Amino acid sequence: MAGRVRREPQEARRLILEAAERLLIAGGVAAVQVRAVAAEVGITDAAINHHFGTRDQLLVALLRHGGARLRKRLAQASGGDVEQLAASLAEVYADGYAELALALHQSGWRDAATGMLSPVVDALSERIRARGRTPDRRRVQLTVAALHQGVALDPIVGTEFRRSAGLADATPAETLDWWEQALTRMLDL
Repeated sequence: MAGRVRREPQEARRLILEAAERLLIAGGVAAVQVRAVAAEVGITDAAINHHFGTRDQLLVALLRHGGARLRKRLAQASGGDVEQLAASLAEVYADGYAELALALHQSGWRDAATGMLSPVVDALSERIRARGRTPDRRRVQLTVAALHQGVALDPIVGTEFRRSAGLADATPAETLDWWEQALTRMLDL
């Protein structure tokens, strides 16, 4: 049996979250089990519980990990790039975070944090200002929220919603393109 490897708590948490993310991407929320994460990292179930508490607390930490990943991607997009915004949202949610967010919501969990997309709202408002207009911040916020909602739900119900409108052959990429165009038109960018 291999000797025990001691890691700094921050490093152990990072490895656990990365393993949980790989399991989420490969098999959805159901695949993110404490035992499976522990096996992936090469540690005990107790070590997972030591760092995160319950499985539900691990899932919440994993959702926040996805949020940090999204914020990092959005920070790389400059000047309110609508295409980059939509693509960043779509990428993260397609990796299982849509299912995770919905599962946590359905379990009763609510995140009290606000404003994750405020930098996007600010950048889009600045683009509007650069065109010589005064942005209606509330309108920009509602537009970004609608995009976020639509893109987040697409991996879960997008196919069914497109089919309900007679678009059985439409793809998520077409929907994402529509969102980019709609956002640009709604904000007159």
